[in-house]
Formats: sequence, C-alpha cells, structure tokens
Amino acid sequence: MEQLTVSRVAELCGGTLHGALTDDRPIREIAIDTRVLKEGDLFAAFRGERVDGADYIQTAFERGAACCLAERVPDGETRPVIVVPDVLAALEKIAAAYRAQFDLPVIGITGSVGKTTAKEMISSVVEQRFRTLKTEGNLNNQIGIPMMLSRLKSSHEAAVIEMGISGFGEMRSLAHMVQPTMAVYTVIGHAHLEFLHDLDGVLKAKTEMLETLPETARVVVNGDDEKLREFSCRQRKITYGFGMHCDVRAENLQAGEQLCCDIVCGLRRIPVVIPAFGQHHVYAALAAAAVGMLLGLDDAEIAKGIAGFHNVGRRGELFHGNGFTMIDDSYNANPDSVDCGIDSLMRMAGERHICILGDMLELGENTMNMHYDVGRYAVEQGVDLVLTSGRCASEMSRAAEKRGMHFASSEELIRALPGIVKQGDCILVKASKGSHFETVAAALRELVPGGTENCAQPPEREERK
Repeated sequence: MEQLTVSRVAELCGGTLHGALTDDRPIREIAIDTRVLKEGDLFAAFRGERVDGADYIQTAFERGAACCLAERVPDGETRPVIVVPDVLAALEKIAAAYRAQFDLPVIGITGSVGKTTAKEMISSVVEQRFRTLKTEGNLNNQIGIPMMLSRLKSSHEAAVIEMGISGFGEMRSLAHMVQPTMAVYTVIGHAHLEFLHDLDGVLKAKTEMLETLPETARVVVNGDDEKLREFSCRQRKITYGFGMHCDVRAENLQAGEQLCCDIVCGLRRIPVVIPAFGQHHVYAALAAAAVGMLLGLDDAEIAKGIAGFHNVGRRGELFHGNGFTMIDDSYNANPDSVDCGIDSLMRMAGERHICILGDMLELGENTMNMHYDVGRYAVEQGVDLVLTSGRCASEMSRAAEKRGMHFASSEELIRALPGIVKQGDCILVKASKGSHFETVAAALRELVPGGTENCAQPPEREERK
C-alpha cells in the first residue's frame, strides 16, 4: 500500500493507535491469515463465531506484521495495534481511501453466473496493452476486495475487479471501495435467492454498483439477458451477445473443444479463437472485446488476449479419460449455470450424455421446484442419464424419471460409477461448492471404464421426439 503508513491508516479508519510505533513505515498489503502474512503487512484480526483474530496478533507480529487492526488489544501487547469498533467497516474506509489515490481504468465485474470467467477473459485482453491488477482466487467480497485493492501499485495501469454479493447493500459497499470506471454484467440469474428473493431482487442488488459509477462511464451488459437488456441507467449501456440487437455480437460460431467465431461491432469484424469449451465462454469473450474496444485496443490485441485466456478452478475444465470425456464444472452451480452446462454437454459428440449433479444452494423457498426444473430440462435436451446426490438434487433425478438415478451420498455415487460409465460417454459434473462434488470429479479422473460389454445398462430411454 504505497504511501500509506501505519499512523495514516489509523487516521483514515478513525481508529485508536495503541502500543509503541517505532517505525511509521508504509504498509505492504492487507492480510487476514497469519499463515500467509508477509513482512510489512497489516493484519486484520476479524472476530468470528468460533475464532477471534485478536488471539493471533502475537503470531502476526512474529511473522513481521507492521501493525494489526482489531477490536481489542490482547493483554500485554505493546506493539502497534489500531483499535476500531468494527474491523470490516474500518477496512472499507482504508480500501476506499487507498483506491482513490490511483487514476486508472477500473473494470468492476458482477453477475449471477460467469464472473470469474469474464474476469479472466477481460484481464487477458486488457493485459495486452496495460499492466493490470486482477482479482485473485475468491477475493471478490467485502473482505477480499480490500485485500486486492491493497495490492494496487503505481506501476499498474488498469485493474479488473470481480465483485460478488449475496445480499442487498453489499454491492454498494463494494462499489464504494472499488470506485469502478466501467461496469460489466454477465447474467442476472437464480443465485442467492434465499437473500435476494427473485430476479428483480438480484438485478436491484447488482445494479447498486451504478450509484457510484460516473455518468460518463460505460456499462457493458449481456444483451441476450432479458433483465439486463431492459433495465435503464444514467450511464450509456453497451450490449453484447448473439442477438442482432447487440452492439458487440458473435457470428459464425464453430463449437468444438475450442470455439471460433467472428466478433462484430459496427464495421469491425475480429476473427477469434477461444481456447475453451462451452458457449458461455463466447459471452466472456464478447464482454472482453467490448471492454478492449472501449479502452482503445486494436483488433490484433483483442484477438491475442482472447486466444491467451486461461480459466481457473473447476470451471468447465475438459478432461479426456480412458475412453470417455468429462466436463468438470464442480466449482459452483445455480439453475442458469447448470442449464448452460447441459447445453454445452449436448453439443459434444458421444455415445451417451450423462449429468452428475448435486445440490444447488442458497435458492430460497422455491429450491425444490428449481431442482426439479433442471432435471426436466436435462431430459428435454436429450440427456441419457441424470445421476444425483443430495437432498435437493433428488428432485432432479425424480424429474428425469426413468433416466434418473439418485444416491444417498456422494460416496455411494462414486462407488457406483465403475458400473455405470462406459467408453464413449460424455459426462457433466456440476454442483454448488458446498456439495463438494470435486470428489466425484476426482474419482472420474481415476476411473477406467470396463467397456460396453460389462457395464451396467442405463434405464430405458423414452423415444426422443
């Protein structure tokens, strides 16, 4: 955190500095875990339900912390601790003040589905011209964003910040810190409905970002998403998608293990290769192209950035096993992203198409119906088998009727896989992170199918129409 010393940080957050300040040095970064804390960091000691970060202040200093931010000072501690009533609120003030020191393009990315993919694609494009800070890992919330912003340096020329929320008011807080100069919206979908109630609630919560966005800024939205297409704002909207009404659109799509298409905007036509599987990656490429154009990048830079894209985590990772193919999308799930995953699965050439699905979390009071609808959608699209585990996921297999198989646990499901999976199968693995379906995907990576002659037969299939 260039130019922010310990005493200045205490002043910015309105805290009281306790202990001896022998070296009022600039703080390096913000850390919340002493195991990864580095020399010169500020340690933010959060008080949780089971753990009080203040109990780790001594460890933080032993590891080289410049100071600590906490709601209490441990007995006998004489080193610099900034005491505040609320560590989270103090971090927001510090992050906002630090971000305000920088005059650079900051792209804020949000949406119900595809935020991380869009962040990686946009960063890959922006990096072709600008030295760029981008969100790392899951540092996209009220705790993670101050940590990311503390990594801004004078050498950075742009920042791409992912902004994730689960309730009303959170985006307003994030926007106060990030101060985006451009907003990107992916999809308004069925995520966090337990807190946001319905799609209108999701849109309302996500668009809190625009309250702090300058009127001259641009808002880049998925024009194929009805909610994003129809909402109005005081900033100028730029739409992207497949529809002819979109400002930036994809044409001549060729789908395989990688995607090829033309990105068209006015008289500009950019042939691109997207090194990823699944149509949702086209939307990310379109958003990245729109951002690149607004930042003045030329066609070659945009195409090179898209071609250099690398996804992170278990997000649509394609795995070729011993005679079968798996889409490992076990990182997270909601109805929109599962439907999208099913669409991608059915574009793959294979003997059979199998969905292995777990619970989708935080969907609110209508969660069972949403799980059932996903199961019906799978059948309607021609999926051969729907294998499920999880209390809510049982509705998916119930909806799939003869094509559905439910297991009492993921361990039971894993034990059954050798008798189900055949050579030539194409398999989608998808569930919310809390369902821990990465264990299912890991088991599939080790699986050697027994061949078509000694594998369990699938349930009888209805005649496709």
